Amino acid sequence: MAGRPRGVDDVVILRATAEVIGRVGPAGLTLAAVAREVGLVPGTLVQRFGSKRGLLVALAEQSVKDADATAGRARAEHGTALDALAALVTEWLAPMDTPERFANHLAFLCLDLTDPQLHRHALAAHLAQRRAVERLLASAAPAGELREGTDTAALAGSVQAVTTGAGLTWALERSGTLAERVEYELRALLAPHTTAPHAAASSATAPHATARHSDAPRHPDRPRTPEEA
Repeated sequence: MAGRPRGVDDVVILRATAEVIGRVGPAGLTLAAVAREVGLVPGTLVQRFGSKRGLLVALAEQSVKDADATAGRARAEHGTALDALAALVTEWLAPMDTPERFANHLAFLCLDLTDPQLHRHALAAHLAQRRAVERLLASAAPAGELREGTDTAALAGSVQAVTTGAGLTWALERSGTLAERVEYELRALLAPHTTAPHAAASSATAPHATARHSDAPRHPDRPRTPEEA
């Protein structure tokens, strides 16, 4: 006899898990909290995932699938590959849209780095994202969005490094939104590689450039400039 249909898909539960992690961090994550988020009882999650660790492993596995799905959707929804790329990287970081959420997801990454099983899935997700970025850059080149001869494989690695670093810098400086900061840094990175009709550098003021120079920290051993005096 067929079993009872599942009222809530695993994907919905895993998205709820990511949401709870954003609010309370991995240390505060419980099966009960996730169950409340999706309207289930904790026992249902135990049946499906076995434990909190099993839930975290399933979330890590899902992130690999999400990397491919979001890349395809971004390309379909935007007219150019570079616009799709900007939308893609901001979507990947969207769950970390406050410094507190960023810190909680960063704590989850710390688990990935120290747990061999979680690290394996985190690395797979990282590489899937790299492939997605490289595919978009590779499609931008023949479309005339990138200069001829651009090393799209190397540039894909730089995109990952810059956007990840932009997130951490934004969480520290807390100026503007995360999406604004990431898109600005991405377009600044791509600017030397783009053709004139597809220039990706934004003319808008950098989200972090609104502070007065006098407010910036100065190295104690560096003499004051005339502007600082």
